[in-house]
Amino acid sequence: MLRPLSVQLYSLRSYAEKDFVGVLKKVAEIGYKAVEPAGFWNLTPAEFKKIIDDLGLEIYSSHSPWARKPENLNEAIDILGTLGLKNCCCGYGPDDFKDMDAIKRTAENTSKMQEVLAKAGIELFQHNHYWEFERIDGRLKYDIFAELCPNVKFEIDCFWSTNMGKEDPVAMLKQFASRTTLIHMKDGVCKQKTQNAGMVNGLLDMKVDLLPLGTGTLPIKDLVAAAPESVKTIVVELDYCEIEMWKAIEESYRFMTSNGLAQGNK
Repeated sequence: MLRPLSVQLYSLRSYAEKDFVGVLKKVAEIGYKAVEPAGFWNLTPAEFKKIIDDLGLEIYSSHSPWARKPENLNEAIDILGTLGLKNCCCGYGPDDFKDMDAIKRTAENTSKMQEVLAKAGIELFQHNHYWEFERIDGRLKYDIFAELCPNVKFEIDCFWSTNMGKEDPVAMLKQFASRTTLIHMKDGVCKQKTQNAGMVNGLLDMKVDLLPLGTGTLPIKDLVAAAPESVKTIVVELDYCEIEMWKAIEESYRFMTSNGLAQGNK
């Protein structure tokens, strides 16, 4: 099953600050079939949707709007309608998974948001980082979270699911396969230490060496083979990179498409 290849536009945020429309055009020129936005910069959601339609790009999911509180989802529902989406993303910082009490609070909040969104016909999915794949008394924090909010779907970030090389990403993907609808692919040396991990102004702040897809140690081919049929698209995301980002995004596209791991437009 050859899935369409998307790019998470958060990867290109430094360029989007200057020329977001130019970023979208270049993504289309490279050959990506779809984009996953994380903000619309100087565009309205309607303007953004028109531009990607005109460029022949698809949108399977978005990290903007970002579900945060169950009582404040009306605007998110309206924006998702403009984008033509029936799903909504949520995600959390390390403090939201630091211990059992935090996980319970996070799961309760997530379940409440899921219930509100479901009434509007929208599916809620959660995007992980590495701290969800830490363990408490030998058990994955993500497994506890999943049990506590059984109706939430997942966008598994396969690199972060290794928890810096402590877990097998293929096993993690298989464990949560029945609820996984999207996957993120980044690459790097899986076994490494993190420094100063946290959230700053709503953005992930951590020091981990990341690389273009195919140049690190993540078993990407095995992960694609293990992806459940429910996965609609594979999303390339590099929070940052050891090389210039446009080069990394192009190299990642070539790796995925030339090896028959995902479908592009070129």
